[in-house]
Amino acid sequence: MKPADTDPLLHLSLLPAWLGVAFLWLLHWLPLPLQAALGNAAGWLLAMKPGKRRRIVATNLALCFPDAPEPLRRRWLRQTFQASMRAALEHGVLWWGSEARLRRLIRIDNPEAALGDGVRPVIWLAPHFVWLDMGGVRLSMDRQVASMYARARNPVSDKMMLHGRSRFSSPALISKHDGIKPVLKALKARLPFYYLPDQDQGRHNAVFAPFFGIPTATVSALPRLAKLTGAQVVPVITRQLPWGRGYAVRFYPPWDNYPSGDLEADVARMNTFIEERIREMPAQYLWLHRRFKTRPVGEASLYE
Repeated sequence: MKPADTDPLLHLSLLPAWLGVAFLWLLHWLPLPLQAALGNAAGWLLAMKPGKRRRIVATNLALCFPDAPEPLRRRWLRQTFQASMRAALEHGVLWWGSEARLRRLIRIDNPEAALGDGVRPVIWLAPHFVWLDMGGVRLSMDRQVASMYARARNPVSDKMMLHGRSRFSSPALISKHDGIKPVLKALKARLPFYYLPDQDQGRHNAVFAPFFGIPTATVSALPRLAKLTGAQVVPVITRQLPWGRGYAVRFYPPWDNYPSGDLEADVARMNTFIEERIREMPAQYLWLHRRFKTRPVGEASLYE
């Protein structure tokens, strides 16, 4: 007899992941200030533990803020782990919180600026601050949006992230494996494209542009997309408010003369904008990522 097909998401090896999901479901009933306190406590403990991620964060902060006093960088390191743990734990609110609750917790400071000039397609430049999912979900409540995502290695995490990001307005979620055509189609249909181009993706389609004065492999797709589609770039940043009071989403003015025709200058402009926002809130950027992993030919790793 042929064995019955089984759902791969029910495999026994995924039990810890499902237990984690159940934990987040329980947490999401708590008031946000209490969730914030738990995340801060867990982040503080992780920051004290030696390990690979702690070394990555410490290296990133030392590279980007070499003139900052060591005690200040240690404080930013601790706050980075706290912000990341808060973001992880508070995903339960995104996955199961009501629309009314999310609208209360995640405010948009200037919604009138979302579509720029209101005529051209819009690329929302959303750098990797740890709260970017909060902003993305909140923005998807008001209109249909498009975004690109990378599949998580754990199928349970992948399923839950897609669930959280697709709860409102049927967003167009485009896998990186699908290439550029679905993105062009979404922009042609005038869907705002929530784009996160500031991680190290290797040398493919990247240029080495300054980031905190360091030549950094940077994806060059933003000016390319803007040129292909005639879209305007409207940066958007999501900030954590203190004491568990929620989050604030802010749009910035559309970039004039972008793209300029100078690819390296256009990529450097993006990095400069992100750097300026990081300096405003250093501990809220995703420093756990090896942003300087890919080096110019012949240059040694910065993480060894």
